[in-house]
Amino acid sequence: MSEEILANVTPQETRVALIENGVLQEVYLQRSTHRGVVGNVYLGQVQRVLPGMQAAFVDIGLERTAFLHVADIAQPPAQAEGEAVEMPPPQSLPEIQRLLREGDTVLVQVIKDPISTKGARLSTNISIPSRYLVLLPHCNNIGISARIEDAAERDRLKNLIESIRLKLGIEGGFIVRTVGEGASEEDLLADMQFLDKLWGFVRVQAEQAEAGSMVYGDLPLVMRMLRDLLGADVDRLRIDSRENWEQVVKFAQRFMPEVVDRIELYKGESPIFDLYGAEDELNKALSSRVPLKSGGYLIVEQTEAMVTIDVNTGGFVGTRNPEETIFKTNLEAAQAIARQLRLRNLGGIIIIDFIDMQGEDHRRQVLAALERHTHRDPAKTVITGISPLGLVEMTRKRTRESMEQILCESCQHCGGRGHVKSVETVCHEIMREVMRSARQFQASELLVLANPDVIAMLLDELSSAMGDLENFIGRPIRLQEEALYQQEAFDVVIV
Repeated sequence: MSEEILANVTPQETRVALIENGVLQEVYLQRSTHRGVVGNVYLGQVQRVLPGMQAAFVDIGLERTAFLHVADIAQPPAQAEGEAVEMPPPQSLPEIQRLLREGDTVLVQVIKDPISTKGARLSTNISIPSRYLVLLPHCNNIGISARIEDAAERDRLKNLIESIRLKLGIEGGFIVRTVGEGASEEDLLADMQFLDKLWGFVRVQAEQAEAGSMVYGDLPLVMRMLRDLLGADVDRLRIDSRENWEQVVKFAQRFMPEVVDRIELYKGESPIFDLYGAEDELNKALSSRVPLKSGGYLIVEQTEAMVTIDVNTGGFVGTRNPEETIFKTNLEAAQAIARQLRLRNLGGIIIIDFIDMQGEDHRRQVLAALERHTHRDPAKTVITGISPLGLVEMTRKRTRESMEQILCESCQHCGGRGHVKSVETVCHEIMREVMRSARQFQASELLVLANPDVIAMLLDELSSAMGDLENFIGRPIRLQEEALYQQEAFDVVIV
């Protein structure tokens, strides 16, 4: 599989695109006015302790207080890409009021960005990543990414980490990241030394910091992508800013010399996101309708509670066998859904309504296809199977805002509903308001100001109804077009 990373850097905004086989798969975005905080370490101050929720609200200097659950204090996360960790049963967790009191200061790390009206999610179990390893200062476990499947390689890495840790006298746990597969002893040694020094720096900063301030910030977006995404599968990283290209090359020469020759300065005349149609694909991903090559389509709807995806055959006629047509559409949809989840960064509870299939074998194959296509997703996904209603239920770990939440805002005209009242509905509202105003106020006439389409209907299809209304209230009604009024907006003025 051919992979490429494109980085579009401006002073106000940085965008990074991951391309697989010429197709846009993921987009990361960071703006100077809205930088993500996942991975940052803060010296927080406890504002409120909620025993009933087993949680505390902590001030870390952001707009909203952050949320710290007792499970993120009592148990080390020990997580890396693909690394599953069993949570202890709720009854085994200590009471939150025994661990924290209002006014306490606590060193915390953001594990989930603020999303919508929710504050950031915190953990006291700090984890600091480098190229090959993740340092877990508060535990002694050694973990290997689940994506490293070869048993012999897993054993080799675990023995190496134990040996190096003993040799350097370093305390704390480590996780070998996916890119650590095949790493030499020298690479792992350099990483461990770097992480040990960095943790020493963080501890010193924490001792000197004021409550509610940042102690350690994660790398800028392009540097993080270099560290996290530029593995053996990626052919090159192209950057369209000379200044940032020079910074990235210097960073790579120090920490990742083996990838320096894969970092290129993009000098093309067209914008870098025009390559592979990345800009167009990004704009299409903001639409709820996703066309399939067969002629079918998906409808993707994101709400506060969950994400729903509906699969439709559309114009796909297929074979004479309707069941086979449905099966092929669902198979194509499974691949498209896995891509859309990554591209849009949709998370939380996801409900998929595939087209109903009669054959058990077909249902099993579609489910297997969905699992196969989500396997490469760096975010943890869990597919629970097909419910009695024929819906596929799954979850995808959510750590940052979705593309829609970052790039869009609620429509000023419809208030985020996604639709506006019809012209006829507004006309009937106007007639009711005219009745109400005529009863409340003494006036020689009433003036209606409304959108031109609304006025047109009142003068045409509803002209007889307006005449009857005039006779009923005993006063003339004058209609006036206002081009700047939106469809739902109108005023009834007493003259």
